[in-house]
Amino acid sequence: MDDAANALAGTSDTIAGRLALAIHEHRLAPGTKLVEDEVGEVYGVSRTVVRAALQRLAHDRLVTIHRNRGASVSQPSIREAREVFEARALLEPRTARSAVARITAADLRRLAAHIEDEHAALAAGDAGRALRLSGLFHIEIARIADQDTIFGFVTQLVARSSLIIALYWRRRTALCESHAHHALMSALRDQDGARAEEVMKGHLLDLLSSLDLRPPPDGPKTLREVLLP
Repeated sequence: MDDAANALAGTSDTIAGRLALAIHEHRLAPGTKLVEDEVGEVYGVSRTVVRAALQRLAHDRLVTIHRNRGASVSQPSIREAREVFEARALLEPRTARSAVARITAADLRRLAAHIEDEHAALAAGDAGRALRLSGLFHIEIARIADQDTIFGFVTQLVARSSLIIALYWRRRTALCESHAHHALMSALRDQDGARAEEVMKGHLLDLLSSLDLRPPPDGPKTLREVLLP
C-alpha cells in the first residue's frame, strides 16, 4: 500500500471511529441517514474518505448501506433484539466464570476505573457515554477470560446491544446499575466463579427486562446537530 493509500485508510479509520462513538453514545440514533456530503462537510473530508468509513462501519454492522438510498445507522429489529440478549445470556455468564481463573490485580484496577467513569458520566447526565462505558466493562471481562473467539462474539454483541438499547430502552435506571457491576467485581476479586456466573446472568436478564420492544421514536433532526453539539 502506497503513502496516499495509507493516508486515506488512516483518515477513514478516524472518521469511522468518530461516527462509531456517536452511535455508541446515542448521539446518532438508529435509522439516522448518513449522507456522504453532509458527513464530509462536518468533518472536512472528501466523499471518498466518508464512503470508506461507512463501509467499515457496515462491516461492523453499525451502519446499513442501502442500494440507491445511501447509508443509515443500523436499526435492529425486535427479533434481533431478543436474539442478541439471548446470545449474551448464553456466553457472558460462562465468560465471567472463566475470567475468575485468569484475572490479575491490574485487571481489577482497570475494571474499577470503568465503574468510576460510568458513575461520573451518570452524574453528569451523560447516559450515552455511561452506556458505552458499561459495554466496555463487559468487553473487558471477556478479554480477561482470554478466549479469543468468545471475545470477538461478545464485542460484536455488545455493539449491537448499544443500538438495541437506543431503540427499545424504557427503564433508563437499568443502565448497568452500579450494584450489578460492583457485585461482579466482588465475585471476581473473591475468585468465586459460580457467583460471577450467576451475577452476570441476572444482570443480563435485568437489562433485557428494561427493553420495551415497540417501534422507536423519531431520530435527531440533522447530522450537524448531533456530530457538532
